[in-house]
Amino acid sequence: MRLGLMWTRAAFRLFLASLALNLFWLMAPLDWRVVPAMVAGWYLADLMSGIVHMYMDYRPCRAGVGLDVLYFYEGSRESEEFLRLRDETMRRIGPFERLVFEFKNHHPRPHALGRRTLLRQIGSTVIVASLPFSLLLNMANLLWPVPAWATAGAVTFLLGGTFAQYFHGSLHCERVPGFITLLRKAGLLMTPAAHQLHHDSLQRDFATNNGWSNPLLNAVFRALRRRGMLGDAGLEPS
Repeated sequence: MRLGLMWTRAAFRLFLASLALNLFWLMAPLDWRVVPAMVAGWYLADLMSGIVHMYMDYRPCRAGVGLDVLYFYEGSRESEEFLRLRDETMRRIGPFERLVFEFKNHHPRPHALGRRTLLRQIGSTVIVASLPFSLLLNMANLLWPVPAWATAGAVTFLLGGTFAQYFHGSLHCERVPGFITLLRKAGLLMTPAAHQLHHDSLQRDFATNNGWSNPLLNAVFRALRRRGMLGDAGLEPS
């Protein structure tokens, strides 16, 4: 566990350095296309958060490893028995399956997501997606004259995608940093009341950054349900 945390921290530091280099490329002369590109990047990040959320919510958990016991555990979740059971169960599955379980587990216990540390919320995203994407953007800017508007859109998408689960967790916190409140007031991040619509049915509004893409995603969800996909059996471990 400690070794995994060390690797996550190292990946996060490398990501921040890579991101800083990408921001450096934005010091080039700007043009009017930068703002539309950033809006598009923020929309795409919201869309990606919704696609991932929809998939994780309805993808069945791996059966036969005890995830159902953890999910339906009725005693104290801070007891030695539960913590031992949790550690034993998590050792049987990989990081991806843990992430699938956590998406389902947060539905009946939404505040558990908000209590997690930043690295636990976004660590897997940084390692699997954000760091490789940022490094590729570094390489592209070093090899070719990438327009500033394209870099601006890519960096905005990168930021929104990287911190999507942190933004999601903040929707389940009673107190949030001031910049989260400001971004909500500006309409750039979703409010808890808007996200509650998802928890009320689990069949709509899967995007968790700002919800701009939810009309599209809701139509996609309804179409998939009509075709017999995304069945309710996948919402809970079995």
